[in-house]
Amino acid sequence: MSIVGIVSMIETTGVYLALSEICGKKIDEKAMQHGYRAEGLAILLGGFFNAFPYTTFSQNVGLVQMTRVKSRSVTVVCGVALVALGLIPKIGAITVLIPNAVIGGATLAMFGMVIASGVRMLGKVDFSRQENLLIVACAVGIGMGVTVQPALFAHFPSLIQILTNNGIVAGSLTALILNLILNAGRRTSAEPIDAASKQMIAETSAAKEV
Repeated sequence: MSIVGIVSMIETTGVYLALSEICGKKIDEKAMQHGYRAEGLAILLGGFFNAFPYTTFSQNVGLVQMTRVKSRSVTVVCGVALVALGLIPKIGAITVLIPNAVIGGATLAMFGMVIASGVRMLGKVDFSRQENLLIVACAVGIGMGVTVQPALFAHFPSLIQILTNNGIVAGSLTALILNLILNAGRRTSAEPIDAASKQMIAETSAAKEV
């Protein structure tokens, strides 16, 4: 169960980061903690009502991007309305009548917005470094590979398959592990260069004053 929670947390973290980019509001560690607690409370309430665990969905990122509605009050009102409509069986019968073409067209644009948000976040990555190119290539390849071919890791132990059966989780873990391996010494190696640059600037300024 702990592994399932980790899988959900990885996907949730990606949703939070994408929404922060769309809303133009920098998210900090405290805000992330509040989001995790709120999601944990939702899962707990779902258990009381014998329902599935509730978690954030990446589709909502595309929905926010399309509608440009970023107010939490609107989200709360819509949530209450959906709960009320769920208690009326006739409303559920009407939604079944929606043509598949309409649903397909809406989801096509919505998932496209999710991809566009991810590409925009990748725009901040320094792709002049070969290591970052390799990280993105492997992460996207693993994530898409698991999605297109679900049996890609079928021969792995069942405990590992919990992490590899989901393309988002598999790609995120790949990016995380490769980033720790390939960029582990980047900060330490960059510090002497920065110090040397500062010293050179100081010496140049002193020479000009003389």
